[in-house]
Amino acid sequence: MDTNDDVWVVVPVFNEAPMVREVMEGLRTHFPNVVAVDDGSTDASAAEIEAAGAHLVRHPFNMGAGAALQTGVNFALLDPRAAYFVTFDADGQHRVEDAVAMVERLRSTPVDVLIGSRFLGSATNMRRSRRGLLRVGRLFERLSSGIALTDAHNGLRAFRRSFAEVLKLSVADMGWASEFLTRLAESGLRYAEHPVTVQYTAYSLSKGQPSINSVNIGMDVVVNRLLRGRR
Repeated sequence: MDTNDDVWVVVPVFNEAPMVREVMEGLRTHFPNVVAVDDGSTDASAAEIEAAGAHLVRHPFNMGAGAALQTGVNFALLDPRAAYFVTFDADGQHRVEDAVAMVERLRSTPVDVLIGSRFLGSATNMRRSRRGLLRVGRLFERLSSGIALTDAHNGLRAFRRSFAEVLKLSVADMGWASEFLTRLAESGLRYAEHPVTVQYTAYSLSKGQPSINSVNIGMDVVVNRLLRGRR
Protein backbone atom coordinates (compact mmCIF):
# COMPACT_ATOMS: atom_id res chain seq x y z
CA MET A 1 0.00 0.00 0.00
CA ASP A 2 1.16 3.52 -0.76
CA THR A 3 1.89 5.66 2.28
CA ASN A 4 -0.60 8.51 1.79
CA ASP A 5 -1.28 8.64 5.52
CA ASP A 6 -1.87 12.39 5.20
CA VAL A 7 -4.61 11.97 2.55
CA TRP A 8 -8.35 11.57 3.15
CA VAL A 9 -10.75 10.47 0.41
CA VAL A 10 -14.35 11.60 0.89
CA VAL A 11 -17.10 9.62 -0.85
CA PRO A 12 -20.78 10.64 -0.67
CA VAL A 13 -23.06 7.61 -0.91
CA PHE A 14 -26.77 7.28 -1.55
CA ASN A 15 -28.15 3.83 -2.41
CA GLU A 16 -24.96 2.52 -4.03
CA ALA A 17 -24.96 -1.01 -2.55
CA PRO A 18 -24.21 -2.77 -5.87
CA MET A 19 -21.00 -0.79 -6.44
CA VAL A 20 -19.78 0.96 -3.30
CA ARG A 21 -17.81 -1.94 -1.79
CA GLU A 22 -15.76 -2.34 -4.97
CA VAL A 23 -15.11 1.41 -5.03
CA MET A 24 -14.06 1.45 -1.37
CA GLU A 25 -11.73 -1.53 -1.76
CA GLY A 26 -10.12 0.03 -4.83
CA LEU A 27 -9.48 3.28 -3.00
CA ARG A 28 -8.07 1.54 0.06
CA THR A 29 -5.34 -0.13 -1.98
CA HIS A 30 -3.72 3.33 -2.19
CA PHE A 31 -5.39 5.43 0.51
CA PRO A 32 -5.66 4.15 4.09
CA ASN A 33 -8.04 6.96 5.05
CA VAL A 34 -11.35 6.72 3.22
CA VAL A 35 -14.57 8.09 4.69
CA ALA A 36 -17.90 7.26 3.08
CA VAL A 37 -20.88 9.34 4.10
CA ASP A 38 -24.06 7.29 3.81
CA ASP A 39 -26.61 9.97 3.00
CA GLY A 40 -29.73 8.24 4.27
CA SER A 41 -29.52 5.18 2.02
CA THR A 42 -32.40 2.73 2.15
CA ASP A 43 -30.38 -0.19 0.76
CA ALA A 44 -27.36 -2.10 2.11
CA SER A 45 -24.82 0.64 1.31
CA ALA A 46 -23.73 1.06 4.95
CA ALA A 47 -23.05 -2.67 5.37
CA GLU A 48 -21.03 -2.74 2.14
CA ILE A 49 -18.96 0.25 3.26
CA GLU A 50 -18.16 -1.38 6.59
CA ALA A 51 -17.29 -4.67 4.88
CA ALA A 52 -14.73 -2.81 2.77
CA GLY A 53 -13.05 -1.42 5.90
CA ALA A 54 -13.72 2.26 5.18
CA HIS A 55 -14.79 4.79 7.79
CA LEU A 56 -18.56 5.16 7.82
CA VAL A 57 -20.52 8.30 8.76
CA ARG A 58 -24.31 8.18 8.41
CA HIS A 59 -26.92 10.87 7.85
CA PRO A 60 -30.27 9.95 9.44
CA PHE A 61 -32.05 10.95 6.22
CA ASN A 62 -31.12 12.02 2.70
CA MET A 63 -29.64 15.53 2.79
CA GLY A 64 -27.98 15.73 -0.64
CA ALA A 65 -24.52 15.20 -2.10
CA GLY A 66 -23.23 18.61 -1.03
CA ALA A 67 -24.19 18.00 2.58
CA ALA A 68 -22.60 14.54 2.47
CA LEU A 69 -19.36 15.94 1.08
CA GLN A 70 -19.18 18.64 3.73
CA THR A 71 -19.83 16.07 6.46
CA GLY A 72 -16.99 13.96 5.09
CA VAL A 73 -14.59 16.90 4.88
CA ASN A 74 -15.47 17.93 8.44
CA PHE A 75 -14.80 14.38 9.62
CA ALA A 76 -11.43 14.26 7.84
CA LEU A 77 -10.40 17.64 9.27
CA LEU A 78 -10.55 16.10 12.74
CA ASP A 79 -7.33 14.30 11.81
CA PRO A 80 -4.48 16.80 12.47
CA ARG A 81 -2.29 14.87 10.01
CA ALA A 82 -4.73 15.40 7.13
CA ALA A 83 -2.95 17.53 4.53
CA TYR A 84 -4.68 16.48 1.30
CA PHE A 85 -8.31 15.73 0.49
CA VAL A 86 -9.91 13.96 -2.46
CA THR A 87 -13.60 13.85 -3.42
CA PHE A 88 -14.62 10.69 -5.27
CA ASP A 89 -17.93 9.34 -6.60
CA ALA A 90 -19.38 6.04 -5.37
CA ASP A 91 -20.78 4.80 -8.68
CA GLY A 92 -17.53 3.50 -10.15
CA GLN A 93 -17.06 6.14 -12.84
CA HIS A 94 -13.77 7.48 -11.47
CA ARG A 95 -10.38 5.73 -11.57
CA VAL A 96 -8.27 5.38 -8.45
CA GLU A 97 -5.08 5.91 -10.47
CA ASP A 98 -6.31 9.39 -11.40
CA ALA A 99 -6.83 10.25 -7.73
CA VAL A 100 -3.31 9.00 -6.96
CA ALA A 101 -1.83 11.13 -9.76
CA MET A 102 -3.69 14.21 -8.55
CA VAL A 103 -2.34 13.86 -5.02
CA GLU A 104 1.17 13.36 -6.36
CA ARG A 105 0.80 16.54 -8.42
CA LEU A 106 -0.33 18.49 -5.36
CA ARG A 107 2.74 17.26 -3.48
CA SER A 108 5.14 18.32 -6.21
CA THR A 109 3.70 21.58 -7.61
CA PRO A 110 2.56 24.92 -6.13
CA VAL A 111 -1.16 24.25 -6.68
CA ASP A 112 -3.78 24.18 -3.92
CA VAL A 113 -6.77 22.71 -5.76
CA LEU A 114 -6.96 20.29 -8.70
CA ILE A 115 -10.21 19.69 -10.56
CA GLY A 116 -10.52 16.61 -12.74
CA SER A 117 -11.37 17.16 -16.40
CA ARG A 118 -12.79 14.45 -18.63
CA PHE A 119 -12.35 16.85 -21.57
CA LEU A 120 -8.61 17.04 -21.04
CA GLY A 121 -8.61 13.28 -20.46
CA SER A 122 -11.35 11.00 -21.76
CA ALA A 123 -14.96 10.00 -21.19
CA THR A 124 -16.02 6.56 -22.33
CA ASN A 125 -19.63 5.98 -23.39
CA MET A 126 -20.74 9.53 -22.55
CA ARG A 127 -24.09 10.44 -24.05
CA ARG A 128 -24.24 13.39 -26.44
CA SER A 129 -26.93 15.02 -24.31
CA ARG A 130 -24.66 14.81 -21.27
CA ARG A 131 -21.81 16.40 -23.18
CA GLY A 132 -24.07 19.26 -24.20
CA LEU A 133 -25.26 19.87 -20.63
CA LEU A 134 -21.68 19.94 -19.40
CA ARG A 135 -20.81 22.58 -21.98
CA VAL A 136 -23.70 24.74 -20.78
CA GLY A 137 -22.57 24.18 -17.20
CA ARG A 138 -19.07 25.30 -18.10
CA LEU A 139 -20.41 28.60 -19.43
CA PHE A 140 -22.64 29.06 -16.38
CA GLU A 141 -19.71 28.59 -14.02
CA ARG A 142 -17.51 31.03 -15.92
CA LEU A 143 -20.22 33.70 -15.71
CA SER A 144 -21.20 33.04 -12.10
CA SER A 145 -17.88 32.31 -10.39
CA GLY A 146 -15.37 33.80 -12.81
CA ILE A 147 -13.49 30.50 -12.97
CA ALA A 148 -12.99 29.15 -16.50
CA LEU A 149 -12.70 25.37 -16.69
CA THR A 150 -13.06 22.73 -19.37
CA ASP A 151 -15.05 20.52 -16.96
CA ALA A 152 -16.84 22.38 -14.18
CA HIS A 153 -18.90 19.48 -12.81
CA ASN A 154 -16.47 16.63 -12.32
CA GLY A 155 -16.79 14.93 -8.92
CA LEU A 156 -13.09 14.00 -8.79
CA ARG A 157 -11.22 16.84 -7.09
CA ALA A 158 -8.16 17.08 -4.86
CA PHE A 159 -7.10 19.92 -2.60
CA ARG A 160 -4.88 20.94 0.27
CA ARG A 161 -6.00 21.44 3.85
CA SER A 162 -5.87 25.21 3.34
CA PHE A 163 -8.89 24.92 1.04
CA ALA A 164 -10.67 22.22 3.07
CA GLU A 165 -10.74 24.59 6.03
CA VAL A 166 -12.58 27.32 4.08
CA LEU A 167 -14.82 25.13 1.90
CA LYS A 168 -17.99 25.17 4.06
CA LEU A 169 -20.56 24.01 1.50
CA SER A 170 -24.09 25.25 2.20
CA VAL A 171 -25.80 23.99 -0.97
CA ALA A 172 -26.97 20.54 0.08
CA ASP A 173 -27.75 19.01 -3.32
CA MET A 174 -25.78 18.50 -6.54
CA GLY A 175 -25.25 22.26 -6.78
CA TRP A 176 -22.24 21.68 -4.50
CA ALA A 177 -19.96 21.59 -7.55
CA SER A 178 -20.89 25.18 -8.38
CA GLU A 179 -20.58 26.36 -4.80
CA PHE A 180 -17.18 24.67 -4.61
CA LEU A 181 -15.98 26.97 -7.40
CA THR A 182 -17.43 30.02 -5.68
CA ARG A 183 -15.52 29.16 -2.49
CA LEU A 184 -12.42 28.63 -4.62
CA ALA A 185 -12.75 32.03 -6.26
CA GLU A 186 -13.26 33.67 -2.87
CA SER A 187 -10.24 31.93 -1.38
CA GLY A 188 -7.73 33.27 -3.90
CA LEU A 189 -5.91 29.92 -3.79
CA ARG A 190 -4.12 28.46 -6.78
CA TYR A 191 -5.99 25.95 -8.91
CA ALA A 192 -5.58 23.90 -12.07
CA GLU A 193 -7.31 21.15 -14.00
CA HIS A 194 -6.02 17.60 -14.26
CA PRO A 195 -6.83 15.15 -17.08
CA VAL A 196 -8.87 12.18 -15.85
CA THR A 197 -10.92 9.37 -17.33
CA VAL A 198 -14.64 9.10 -16.57
CA GLN A 199 -16.00 5.63 -17.27
CA TYR A 200 -19.72 5.65 -17.99
CA THR A 201 -21.30 2.24 -17.46
CA ALA A 202 -24.88 1.05 -17.58
CA TYR A 203 -24.91 1.32 -13.78
CA SER A 204 -23.50 4.85 -13.54
CA LEU A 205 -25.74 6.07 -16.35
CA SER A 206 -28.77 4.70 -14.52
CA LYS A 207 -27.77 6.83 -11.51
CA GLY A 208 -27.50 10.05 -13.54
CA GLN A 209 -29.58 13.16 -12.96
CA PRO A 210 -32.50 13.93 -15.33
CA SER A 211 -31.79 16.91 -17.60
CA ILE A 212 -34.42 19.08 -15.91
CA ASN A 213 -32.46 18.75 -12.66
CA SER A 214 -29.68 20.81 -14.21
CA VAL A 215 -32.08 23.75 -14.35
CA ASN A 216 -33.17 23.15 -10.75
CA ILE A 217 -29.57 22.94 -9.58
CA GLY A 218 -28.71 26.17 -11.37
CA MET A 219 -31.61 27.95 -9.70
CA ASP A 220 -30.54 26.62 -6.29
CA VAL A 221 -27.06 28.00 -6.82
CA VAL A 222 -28.32 31.43 -7.89
CA VAL A 223 -30.73 31.68 -4.92
CA ASN A 224 -28.02 30.57 -2.50
CA ARG A 225 -25.63 33.24 -3.80
CA LEU A 226 -28.28 35.93 -3.46
CA LEU A 227 -29.04 34.91 0.11
CA ARG A 228 -25.35 34.67 0.95
CA GLY A 229 -24.86 38.23 -0.31
CA ARG A 230 -27.47 39.50 2.13
CA ARG A 231 -25.86 37.99 5.22
